[in-house]
Amino acid sequence: MATFVYLCPLILMCMLVSSNAQLQQNFYAKSCPKAEKIILEYVHKHIPNAPSLAAALIRMHFHDCFVRGCDASVLLNFTSSTGNQTEKVGAPNLTLRGFSFIDNVKKIIEDECPGVVSCADIVALVARDSVVVTGGPSWSVPTGRRDGRISNASETLTDIPAPTSNFSTLQNDFAKKGLDLKDLVLLSGAHTIGISHCSSFSTRLYNFTGTFGTEDPSLDSEYAANLKANKCKSINDNTTIVEMDPGSFRTFDLSYYKLLLKRRGLFQSDAALTTSTTTKTYIEQLVAGSLKEFYAEFAQSMEKMGRIEVKTRSDGEIRKHCAVVNS
Repeated sequence: MATFVYLCPLILMCMLVSSNAQLQQNFYAKSCPKAEKIILEYVHKHIPNAPSLAAALIRMHFHDCFVRGCDASVLLNFTSSTGNQTEKVGAPNLTLRGFSFIDNVKKIIEDECPGVVSCADIVALVARDSVVVTGGPSWSVPTGRRDGRISNASETLTDIPAPTSNFSTLQNDFAKKGLDLKDLVLLSGAHTIGISHCSSFSTRLYNFTGTFGTEDPSLDSEYAANLKANKCKSINDNTTIVEMDPGSFRTFDLSYYKLLLKRRGLFQSDAALTTSTTTKTYIEQLVAGSLKEFYAEFAQSMEKMGRIEVKTRSDGEIRKHCAVVNS
């Protein structure tokens, strides 16, 4: 097992470097010089009216990159001609939001430069710009990704880290994508904004050991009691939403990490970050440091994630419509 954990990232990073060598800043400088400005202006116009979309769009980017790389395969619709169930209908993606937002951006970009800018790049740029416009960190988004033609719902279950994951599962899930433990801690920091449905963590409250009435002992008892009394009043509640970073869920700050150290992470995957000496030390360092330092490190991990298994040059295509492959 140790061989997998420590050698796999090295091998994968070599693969990633070779596959994403063609990503570059301002990739569309000549082919569609206004592209990034158009995207930014659209985000500036609409996200302030729906700030919760920032968390949804960064989540979409994450879910896209973890399945077949950052290739916009998460955007593809089911088609009757193939009968293929796409990532969009995979269980981890049923609560994704923001598809129409991406479609609207794509339409404006297509009007400006038909067949030039990929949906994959749009997802990456929109995720970054949406977080920035709500007061969060910025990061570099080199472009040149191409869109994938394959999308399978089954792969969402094997590739996207689940909120019920323990530490070793998270470590392996991230290692498979060339991401290390520091990336795991930093990318989890995106939970400082956004919301979740009760169904993603209610087992921790009501059925942790498989016997109804058992509670996850790693969850702060007062926090658990509050959730059961005021939010998730039943294990069958699939509609109620809960802030992932209570009291600060619209602000990209260090509060999420402070809550982890108080055993108030909402998901099992959050709590798992404190079960490893390595990741807990990273968390403590972040909490002791400045917001500026967190932003800088988060930016590095986001750029790294945005390079996972990207398609460039003749690989993939530039979709005309993000929800369907070109005919």
